[in-house]
Amino acid sequence: MAGHSQFKNIMHRKGRQDAVRSKLFSKLAREITVAAKMGLPDPNMNARLRAAILAARAENMPKDNIERAIKKASGADGENYDEIRYEGYGPGGVAVIVEALTDNRNRTASEVRSYFTKSGGNLAETGSVSFMFDRLGAIEYDAGKIDADALLEVAIDAGAEDVNSSEDGHEVVCAVESLADVQRALEAKFGEPRKASLIWRPQNTVAVDDETGEKLLRLVETLQDNDDVQHVTANFELSDALMEKISA
Repeated sequence: MAGHSQFKNIMHRKGRQDAVRSKLFSKLAREITVAAKMGLPDPNMNARLRAAILAARAENMPKDNIERAIKKASGADGENYDEIRYEGYGPGGVAVIVEALTDNRNRTASEVRSYFTKSGGNLAETGSVSFMFDRLGAIEYDAGKIDADALLEVAIDAGAEDVNSSEDGHEVVCAVESLADVQRALEAKFGEPRKASLIWRPQNTVAVDDETGEKLLRLVETLQDNDDVQHVTANFELSDALMEKISA
């Protein structure tokens, strides 16, 4: 799993440097609106909405924007978004999962398919690559503020499967159905996490050469730049040389 975490951290840092804030806020607001519409508008009673608000706060989204997105869910003229998961193969046969919220399925499918084709990959049927990933809940805390052993004890007692601690922070991993309970137990002891979400974790990673790695990074960046795309997950591992080049 080191490769996946390595890739995730690079894309996270790069995303912070390159993302256009207004586009990022738009995606966060869309997730908040959808979460509020699918359940209660109270984050204490709606785990998905609470996670969406945490994600927005982590990106310093203004409180007014968050409240506006929640209110939009109850408006009669609010947009209706469909949740769609696309699966495909990128350069080097790497498995890629794309999660989107869209008000136009045909537009989004056409755009996502074109990104895969231009990269030398191909879009596939739903289920064609997701079996290579585990669907899990993940709760993150900043490093240095919490004792790793104390976090591990509380997390395991609450039903979590594992805790990964590093200089980048603590990640508590649990079954999807346990996410709300584990999060509540952790918050009671350690306060609000920096993030809580559902993730796709690859069961294995694929090592790629630098040329293929650069093509894959371009594909991921292009997908992430699309207004409808919320999350992109892939199962490749970059070389140390390419890691250093990107981080420079």
